[in-house]
Amino acid sequence: MEKLKDVKLNKELLSIEPNEKVLYDAIILQRASLRQGTHSTKNRSEVSGGGRKPWRQKGTGHARQGSIRSVQWVGGGRYGTPVPRDYSKKQNRKERKLALQTAFLNVYNNKQLVVVDSLSLATPKTKEMITMLNTLELADKKVLIVVNELEENLILASRNLRNIALIEANELNVLDLSYADCVLTTKEGLANIEEVLK
Repeated sequence: MEKLKDVKLNKELLSIEPNEKVLYDAIILQRASLRQGTHSTKNRSEVSGGGRKPWRQKGTGHARQGSIRSVQWVGGGRYGTPVPRDYSKKQNRKERKLALQTAFLNVYNNKQLVVVDSLSLATPKTKEMITMLNTLELADKKVLIVVNELEENLILASRNLRNIALIEANELNVLDLSYADCVLTTKEGLANIEEVLK
Protein backbone atom coordinates (compact mmCIF):
# COMPACT_ATOMS: atom_id res chain seq x y z
CA MET A 1 0.00 0.00 0.00
CA GLU A 2 1.37 3.42 -0.96
CA LYS A 3 0.78 6.39 1.30
CA LEU A 4 -0.33 9.39 -0.74
CA LYS A 5 -0.53 12.16 1.86
CA ASP A 6 -1.10 12.93 5.53
CA VAL A 7 -4.57 13.84 6.73
CA LYS A 8 -4.97 16.93 8.88
CA LEU A 9 -7.79 17.20 11.37
CA ASN A 10 -9.81 20.29 12.19
CA LYS A 11 -7.71 22.80 14.21
CA GLU A 12 -10.48 23.04 16.82
CA LEU A 13 -10.28 19.30 17.41
CA LEU A 14 -6.48 19.26 17.60
CA SER A 15 -6.49 22.05 20.20
CA ILE A 16 -8.52 19.96 22.68
CA GLU A 17 -6.72 18.71 25.80
CA PRO A 18 -7.29 14.90 25.93
CA ASN A 19 -8.61 13.59 29.26
CA GLU A 20 -7.92 9.90 29.90
CA LYS A 21 -9.90 9.83 33.19
CA VAL A 22 -13.07 11.04 31.43
CA LEU A 23 -12.45 8.50 28.64
CA TYR A 24 -12.08 5.70 31.20
CA ASP A 25 -15.36 6.71 32.88
CA ALA A 26 -17.14 6.76 29.49
CA ILE A 27 -15.89 3.25 28.66
CA ILE A 28 -17.10 1.95 32.05
CA LEU A 29 -20.46 3.69 31.44
CA GLN A 30 -20.89 2.14 28.00
CA ARG A 31 -19.90 -1.33 29.14
CA ALA A 32 -22.25 -1.10 32.12
CA SER A 33 -25.12 -0.11 29.84
CA LEU A 34 -24.65 -3.38 27.91
CA ARG A 35 -25.47 -5.41 31.04
CA GLN A 36 -29.06 -6.57 31.28
CA GLY A 37 -29.12 -6.87 35.06
CA THR A 38 -31.83 -9.58 34.90
CA HIS A 39 -29.93 -12.09 37.08
CA SER A 40 -32.17 -13.34 39.87
CA THR A 41 -32.38 -16.00 42.60
CA LYS A 42 -35.06 -16.76 45.19
CA ASN A 43 -34.61 -16.03 48.88
CA ARG A 44 -36.32 -18.07 51.61
CA SER A 45 -39.53 -16.03 51.41
CA GLU A 46 -39.87 -16.74 47.65
CA VAL A 47 -39.28 -20.51 47.43
CA SER A 48 -42.34 -22.75 47.78
CA GLY A 49 -42.91 -24.84 50.90
CA GLY A 50 -41.52 -24.52 54.39
CA GLY A 51 -44.70 -23.27 55.98
CA ARG A 52 -44.52 -25.41 59.11
CA LYS A 53 -41.79 -26.25 61.55
CA PRO A 54 -40.27 -29.60 60.43
CA TRP A 55 -40.08 -31.08 63.96
CA ARG A 56 -40.59 -29.92 67.51
CA GLN A 57 -38.02 -27.67 69.16
CA LYS A 58 -36.70 -30.11 71.74
CA GLY A 59 -36.36 -33.80 72.39
CA THR A 60 -35.66 -35.17 68.89
CA GLY A 61 -31.87 -35.19 68.93
CA HIS A 62 -31.86 -33.00 65.82
CA ALA A 63 -30.70 -29.40 65.72
CA ARG A 64 -33.60 -26.98 66.03
CA GLN A 65 -35.11 -25.96 62.71
CA GLY A 66 -37.87 -23.51 61.86
CA SER A 67 -38.31 -24.21 58.14
CA ILE A 68 -37.20 -26.70 55.50
CA ARG A 69 -36.60 -23.73 53.18
CA SER A 70 -33.83 -22.09 55.24
CA VAL A 71 -30.60 -21.41 53.36
CA GLN A 72 -28.78 -24.49 54.73
CA TRP A 73 -31.41 -26.90 53.34
CA VAL A 74 -31.33 -28.47 49.88
CA GLY A 75 -34.12 -26.73 47.97
CA GLY A 76 -34.02 -23.86 50.42
CA GLY A 77 -33.77 -20.15 49.62
CA ARG A 78 -30.50 -18.44 48.76
CA TYR A 79 -28.73 -15.75 50.75
CA GLY A 80 -26.72 -12.81 49.42
CA THR A 81 -27.09 -13.84 45.77
CA PRO A 82 -27.86 -11.57 42.76
CA VAL A 83 -31.14 -9.72 42.44
CA PRO A 84 -32.33 -7.76 39.36
CA ARG A 85 -30.71 -4.34 39.21
CA ASP A 86 -29.94 -1.50 36.84
CA TYR A 87 -26.21 -1.17 36.07
CA SER A 88 -26.46 2.06 34.08
CA LYS A 89 -24.29 4.99 35.11
CA LYS A 90 -24.46 8.72 34.42
CA GLN A 91 -22.03 11.14 32.83
CA ASN A 92 -22.80 14.69 31.82
CA ARG A 93 -22.97 15.72 28.18
CA LYS A 94 -19.71 17.72 28.13
CA GLU A 95 -17.79 14.80 29.60
CA ARG A 96 -19.29 12.35 27.09
CA LYS A 97 -18.26 14.67 24.25
CA LEU A 98 -14.74 15.13 25.65
CA ALA A 99 -14.38 11.35 26.06
CA LEU A 100 -15.33 10.76 22.41
CA GLN A 101 -12.91 13.49 21.26
CA THR A 102 -10.14 12.00 23.43
CA ALA A 103 -10.74 8.50 22.02
CA PHE A 104 -10.57 9.78 18.43
CA LEU A 105 -7.48 11.93 19.10
CA ASN A 106 -5.74 8.85 20.52
CA VAL A 107 -6.47 7.04 17.24
CA TYR A 108 -5.17 10.00 15.23
CA ASN A 109 -2.05 10.61 17.36
CA ASN A 110 -1.12 6.91 17.28
CA LYS A 111 -1.36 6.94 13.46
CA GLN A 112 -4.22 4.43 13.50
CA LEU A 113 -6.44 6.44 11.15
CA VAL A 114 -6.57 5.32 7.49
CA VAL A 115 -8.49 7.48 5.01
CA VAL A 116 -9.31 6.23 1.50
CA ASP A 117 -11.20 7.73 -1.44
CA SER A 118 -13.93 5.09 -1.56
CA LEU A 119 -15.12 2.08 0.45
CA SER A 120 -17.78 0.71 -1.89
CA LEU A 121 -17.57 -2.93 -3.00
CA ALA A 122 -18.73 -4.33 -6.34
CA THR A 123 -20.10 -7.54 -4.81
CA PRO A 124 -21.24 -8.57 -1.32
CA LYS A 125 -18.47 -11.16 -0.99
CA THR A 126 -16.27 -11.59 2.08
CA LYS A 127 -13.39 -12.46 -0.25
CA GLU A 128 -13.55 -8.98 -1.76
CA MET A 129 -13.46 -7.38 1.70
CA ILE A 130 -10.42 -9.49 2.64
CA THR A 131 -8.69 -8.46 -0.60
CA MET A 132 -9.28 -4.79 0.22
CA LEU A 133 -7.95 -5.24 3.77
CA ASN A 134 -4.87 -7.06 2.45
CA THR A 135 -4.24 -4.20 0.01
CA LEU A 136 -4.41 -1.74 2.91
CA GLU A 137 -2.29 -4.07 5.10
CA LEU A 138 -5.05 -4.26 7.72
CA ALA A 139 -6.07 -7.91 7.43
CA ASP A 140 -4.55 -8.95 10.79
CA LYS A 141 -5.88 -5.96 12.76
CA LYS A 142 -9.13 -5.12 14.52
CA VAL A 143 -10.59 -2.57 12.11
CA LEU A 144 -13.39 -0.11 12.77
CA ILE A 145 -14.90 0.96 9.43
CA VAL A 146 -16.74 4.30 9.63
CA VAL A 147 -18.98 5.27 6.71
CA ASN A 148 -21.60 7.94 6.00
CA GLU A 149 -24.25 5.39 5.04
CA LEU A 150 -24.29 1.63 5.42
CA GLU A 151 -24.29 -0.08 2.02
CA GLU A 152 -25.68 -3.59 1.67
CA ASN A 153 -22.52 -4.92 -0.02
CA LEU A 154 -20.33 -3.61 2.82
CA ILE A 155 -22.62 -5.08 5.48
CA LEU A 156 -22.78 -8.52 3.82
CA ALA A 157 -19.05 -8.62 3.00
CA SER A 158 -17.91 -7.69 6.52
CA ARG A 159 -20.39 -9.47 8.79
CA ASN A 160 -18.53 -12.82 8.73
CA LEU A 161 -15.21 -11.22 9.72
CA ARG A 162 -14.67 -11.17 13.49
CA ASN A 163 -12.05 -8.42 13.37
CA ILE A 164 -14.29 -5.94 11.51
CA ALA A 165 -16.80 -3.52 13.04
CA LEU A 166 -18.90 -1.42 10.64
CA ILE A 167 -20.71 1.71 11.86
CA GLU A 168 -22.04 5.03 10.57
CA ALA A 169 -20.25 8.24 11.55
CA ASN A 170 -23.13 9.38 13.76
CA GLU A 171 -22.86 6.10 15.74
CA LEU A 172 -19.23 6.78 16.71
CA ASN A 173 -18.59 5.69 20.31
CA VAL A 174 -15.70 5.38 22.77
CA LEU A 175 -15.90 1.58 23.12
CA ASP A 176 -15.48 0.84 19.40
CA LEU A 177 -12.73 3.47 19.07
CA SER A 178 -10.83 2.11 22.08
CA TYR A 179 -11.04 -1.55 21.02
CA ALA A 180 -9.99 -1.00 17.40
CA ASP A 181 -6.38 -1.24 16.24
CA CYS A 182 -7.24 0.95 13.29
CA VAL A 183 -10.06 3.21 12.03
CA LEU A 184 -10.78 3.04 8.29
CA THR A 185 -12.93 5.73 6.68
CA THR A 186 -13.35 7.88 3.56
CA LYS A 187 -12.76 11.63 3.12
CA GLU A 188 -16.52 12.21 3.39
CA GLY A 189 -16.64 9.94 6.42
CA LEU A 190 -13.83 11.91 8.10
CA ALA A 191 -15.70 15.18 7.46
CA ASN A 192 -18.77 13.61 9.07
CA ILE A 193 -16.72 12.39 12.06
CA GLU A 194 -15.35 15.91 12.57
CA GLU A 195 -18.93 17.22 12.48
CA VAL A 196 -19.94 14.68 15.15
CA LEU A 197 -16.96 15.59 17.35
CA LYS A 198 -17.61 19.38 17.21
